[in-house]
Amino acid sequence: MSRTWSTRAESGGDRAAVRGIVLAAFPTPAEADLVDALRADPDAWIEGLSVLSVDGSGRPAGHALLTRCRIGAAPALCLAPCAVLPERQRTGAGSAAIRAALRAAAGLGEHAVVVLGHPAYYPRFGFTRASGHGIGVAFDVPDEALMVLGLDAGRPLPGGTVRYPAPFGL
Repeated sequence: MSRTWSTRAESGGDRAAVRGIVLAAFPTPAEADLVDALRADPDAWIEGLSVLSVDGSGRPAGHALLTRCRIGAAPALCLAPCAVLPERQRTGAGSAAIRAALRAAAGLGEHAVVVLGHPAYYPRFGFTRASGHGIGVAFDVPDEALMVLGLDAGRPLPGGTVRYPAPFGL
């Protein structure tokens, strides 16, 4: 069931709601702890790139987070984690949050976004296989799971190895 969602950047009062969404969406607290650690990392956190999808009453249902990473020496963003309350999954809440986060990143002049995720899901946002652009990671992942998106068609994507923020532990 798809519906229209409003989106907005996370504010200081949303931390508990974000944590609740991420805790509900994943089997362990690892991803929720990651969001908290990224929020506390000034080298990773970028205001306005933690985005919520909210229902008509303003209740948060989905969350998407973009934080600073590097592709080779070039600044880039990584999309992770993305989460939706289980009862709101498959309603477009996650897609709305992701699209809004990507628009916000483009508005800030960001260019390259990487995601390590399901290869059948992320191409709907324009992500393509990163290896086709000379982008990789220093750990084993299926080639089709590492994807990249350029937010400015006039600029080439950087090549190299993705370096995630320290809280990822990679």
